[in-house]
Amino acid sequence: MIREVITYPNKLLRTKSEDVTEFNDELHTLLDDMYETMIAENGVGLAAIQIAIPLNVLIINLPNEEEIQDKDDLIEAINPVITHKDGTQVYVEGCLSVPGFNEEVKRAQHIVVEYFNRDGEKQTMEAEDFLAVAWQHEMEHLSGHLFIENLSFMKRKKFEKDWKKKLKQKS
Repeated sequence: MIREVITYPNKLLRTKSEDVTEFNDELHTLLDDMYETMIAENGVGLAAIQIAIPLNVLIINLPNEEEIQDKDDLIEAINPVITHKDGTQVYVEGCLSVPGFNEEVKRAQHIVVEYFNRDGEKQTMEAEDFLAVAWQHEMEHLSGHLFIENLSFMKRKKFEKDWKKKLKQKS
């Protein structure tokens, strides 16, 4: 089922998500709904809080060489923790909760993440480049933060001004 993606400045996006304690059918339904929602919204990642569920759950599905998001490449991560990060890279990011806005963000180049899969089995993944960016972006959501908070003071001010104008035009 496709769920509604909440958008900035919805206060729920500032919520720190809670750890998942039960790996059950309810979790599996949430993961399946998140996947359908992410694909419908043309995203490459989605955190549960973006559909108003404050749980430490995220998914990532980067396009392959043919620019296809193959479900076999889907990462479902429950209670993820970055255990190592190094290097730096700058990448232009966007967000389903901040639609239509993209900006350069500085992140770690290489990370190691520990998490659980949908069945509660512990996993470890090493990621770099765009995959590392996606992990860090989605994990920020779980702690109640958005990528726009990484912008310089001036870029953030300009974003806030433009965003308010955009919201006024919609109403």
